[in-house]
Amino acid sequence: MTETVAGADWQAWQDSWDRQQEWYMPDREERFRVMLDMVEALVGTAPRVLDLACGTGSISDRLLKRFPEAESVGVDLDPALLAIAEGYFAGDARVRFVRADLKDPSWTAQLPHTSYDAVLTATALHWLHTEDLRGLYGQLGTVVRDGGVFMNADHMPEESTPRIDAADRAQRHARMDRAKAAGAVDWADWWKLAAADPLLAGPTAERFEIYGEHADGDTPSDRWHAQVLRDSGFAEARTVWRSPSDALVLGLK
Repeated sequence: MTETVAGADWQAWQDSWDRQQEWYMPDREERFRVMLDMVEALVGTAPRVLDLACGTGSISDRLLKRFPEAESVGVDLDPALLAIAEGYFAGDARVRFVRADLKDPSWTAQLPHTSYDAVLTATALHWLHTEDLRGLYGQLGTVVRDGGVFMNADHMPEESTPRIDAADRAQRHARMDRAKAAGAVDWADWWKLAAADPLLAGPTAERFEIYGEHADGDTPSDRWHAQVLRDSGFAEARTVWRSPSDALVLGLK
């Protein structure tokens, strides 16, 4: 567990993380809504959830607000984001956090349960290269219970439509530039703010020792994700939501 400080304004840090992420993904809440719709449809309203690469616990926050009888285990390696998550959820017995490296073959041994109704992740696994991701999916095939689900919402571009992708990218970046000019905080600026906060300065410095400025992962297509999930023991897998640049892929065990 990451050390947190009582009385810190963790709500403000949680909110600022959401705003920073929404600068990149204005449809972020829509993908969360579809994700939780599918959780309800396939495993009900009181699931045991693994929030994979949880960051500040954005998925857990929305999960528990929508499904008060759910429970969540968040796992991440980032000490700064975990500090915010643990501070924000302090005192909520429905959620706990585990610090672990998803590239460590033994990371699942640190989890408090051996199986989960749902494993959920969003905009996080593109930090991994495809072979690491393939190995992780193989592990998740043993973590998700029979009849349970895995969902990954992330950057999954469609390589067969370069002109469409270029037009979408140009429009998105123009919109982002306008928002930045109006005061929006981007990834780099957000981390500068975290480094300047006495409560987060130490965890932030440690975080950059682990990851550097930005990890260099891969963004395979949603078809790749669905096929690898099927290869990893999921009975069904397909895209259940899509934007021009991102997708939500669901695997049903």
